Amino acid sequence: MNITIYDVAREASVSMATVSRVVNGNPNVKPTTRKKVLEVIDRLGYRPNAVARGLASKKTTTVGVVIPDISSTFYAELARGIEDIATMYKYNIILSNSDQNKDKELHLLNTMLGKQVDGIVFMGGNITEEHVTEFEKSPVPIVLAASIEESGKISSVNIDYAQATYDAVTSFIEKGHKTIALVLGSMEEPINGVQKLNGYKKALEAAGITYNEELVIDGDYTYESGMDSLDKLMDLSTRPTAVYVGSDEMALGVIHAAEDKGYTVPNDLEVITSDNTKLTLMVRPQLSTVVQPLYDIGAVAMRLLTKFMNKETVEDHIVVLPHRIEYRNSTK
Repeated sequence: MNITIYDVAREASVSMATVSRVVNGNPNVKPTTRKKVLEVIDRLGYRPNAVARGLASKKTTTVGVVIPDISSTFYAELARGIEDIATMYKYNIILSNSDQNKDKELHLLNTMLGKQVDGIVFMGGNITEEHVTEFEKSPVPIVLAASIEESGKISSVNIDYAQATYDAVTSFIEKGHKTIALVLGSMEEPINGVQKLNGYKKALEAAGITYNEELVIDGDYTYESGMDSLDKLMDLSTRPTAVYVGSDEMALGVIHAAEDKGYTVPNDLEVITSDNTKLTLMVRPQLSTVVQPLYDIGAVAMRLLTKFMNKETVEDHIVVLPHRIEYRNSTK
């Protein structure tokens, strides 16, 4: 049987308003009354109905998080940052996996709103105009984490992906490399097809190296696509001597495929990856990487969302966090 606030009030011989004040921490309750109500709550096993409380207060202290792949180390680290800050500000999380599918993303968005969440942190690779239309119609604030919306209408937290790619490719060029490959996720996603690709081209142009589209491989973030990408690159008439990879899982595929073909990393092929998840330390040689502060991106996105939900002043709704390169054993 579900225990209700009415049951607690009757058992404690107080009004339902008094029980509500005790549950919500209202100080205007006599200590003896508070103690009696809490004892009844404990004995009956009463649990306040968050939905009912939300209808009364118009707040559910619940935040929706839409994530492309819950099994991904990349997104797991982002989610941890979101969760820690949510807990700090006493919000509960509803986490949903979208499989990077637009229809599912939009469905989950409306499902979250139907559950009366107070705000949403959204992660997705390709933010379309349809997404933006739905975001702008939302009755609650939405913040993007590690996701680019090119018009800048929607609040977001990222690093400068173009500059990070430029820095990595330039470090190869400074070591004398002239044939540098770029292995990315889907080019339909602006982080890849716009930001990272532009950073790559800019680095080549600054060094007077001609852009060769054969050296740019469009993958899908998986280990297998990293292996396939390396196979394609090593079949070229002029093989690359360095490669910048757009995800750690693909970078593992690149290294293992190179070794399968008899090449050594970093002597025959230098590799830099882009995320600095724990995978970079679990492979041999350990991966040099752009250090993308994944936990901080999630944490800052959640903190930004709390500001919107609590009507606090927000000076900049587009946040760009710093990055750096950590050189390990996949580079000389």
